[in-house]
Amino acid sequence: MVDSLRFITLCSLIVLANCASVNAVSSGEGEHELGNLVSNSTNADRFAMEQNDNVVDDPEMVASMVEMSIRNSTKRRQLGFLSCGTGNQIDDCWRCDQNWQRHRKRLAECAIGFGRNAIGGRDGRYYVVTNPNDDDAVNPKPETLRHAVIQNKPLWIVFKRDMIISLKQELIMNSFKTIDARGVDVHIANGACITIQYVTNIIIHGLHIHDCKPTGNAMVRSTPSHYGFRTMADGDGISIFGGSHIWIDHNSLSNCADGLIDAIMGSTAITISNNLFTHHNEVMLLGHSDSYTRDKVMQVTVAYNHFGEGLVQRMPRCRHGYFHVVNNDYTHWEMYAIGGSANPTINSEGNRYLAPSNPNAKEVTKRVVTNGKWKHWNWRSEGDLMLNGAYFTPTGAGAGANYAKASSLSAQPSSVVATLTSNAGALSCRRGKQC
Repeated sequence: MVDSLRFITLCSLIVLANCASVNAVSSGEGEHELGNLVSNSTNADRFAMEQNDNVVDDPEMVASMVEMSIRNSTKRRQLGFLSCGTGNQIDDCWRCDQNWQRHRKRLAECAIGFGRNAIGGRDGRYYVVTNPNDDDAVNPKPETLRHAVIQNKPLWIVFKRDMIISLKQELIMNSFKTIDARGVDVHIANGACITIQYVTNIIIHGLHIHDCKPTGNAMVRSTPSHYGFRTMADGDGISIFGGSHIWIDHNSLSNCADGLIDAIMGSTAITISNNLFTHHNEVMLLGHSDSYTRDKVMQVTVAYNHFGEGLVQRMPRCRHGYFHVVNNDYTHWEMYAIGGSANPTINSEGNRYLAPSNPNAKEVTKRVVTNGKWKHWNWRSEGDLMLNGAYFTPTGAGAGANYAKASSLSAQPSSVVATLTSNAGALSCRRGKQC
């Protein structure tokens, strides 16, 4: 009981103060620099100290919880307790409900992993987006997505109908927001995309995000009372910059100018789950730069995703922090699947890795290094299924004490992994039917 209370305390929500708007621009090799709104590191330093309160002291304990949840969900399905269940614990939490549309906010109870405490706009009212236009990034019109996400109060944002939203500038989100596109077909495409910067408690669910382009050198509003000048943005699908308690679930992402999902500058408490990634080079960057040691607080769960057609590398590419990669289906890569530098801990469990036909690209892992220290990095593969010659190069602690609490999940067969990820991406949910 003492241990349980201690763990609950460690994982309690930290409500972060709204911070001044700061921009990020590309700096080569997928790294970023602070934009020109900040001439010193005062805001970044203060936020990094606040982020320490969001970090779990024992990340292996969280990894073990994920594994236990997956195992228990699979057992319930086998026993017939969930007639529509797949063993995907997130989906089995809400998708069996034919009245899901009346109970949308139950989704906030379904996350697992490091981002499991993200409540988004659960405690606020519903906000219905009826207008797909984005004509003015400083004075957005009511009933547009931009007007919804900048509000200071919690909101659960839904959409009146199918729509394509071409953003003129970055969509800068405020804390305690859920974007819930279930039941409609919503595309964020052919313009700027989503920025989660120095905010907390964000859920993004059910969007098609693609063809994102660099934008910037413009004024953009971030709250009802503040707007500021934004330098050039990279063109990421979703950019997480100093954010915490973030859950990105059941989105379809492809073909953006930079990364599909990037998390940098001390971001932590993140779960990336049930997404479909296709047709992209540098898929996911987790960590600002090798020299930015504050990213040691970063803790990310990557679960139930399908890394599909037309992908090249970075699924993910990690720095400094702790990354639990569990029950994902890797069916395509051209260079490598999981990479990293600057001594990240990577815990790969129960994934299915299908190597490409290229005999020089069979290795799942890539270490970006300039010396031999990589042999001490803690990279572990447990219960992964290697197909077509795929192989994972483990290093570091192996089965030692550092992984003891995270190694209880036995390898899942490939058929289970395929089932767990079979509905990855934006879902086609309709009223009165199981989603």
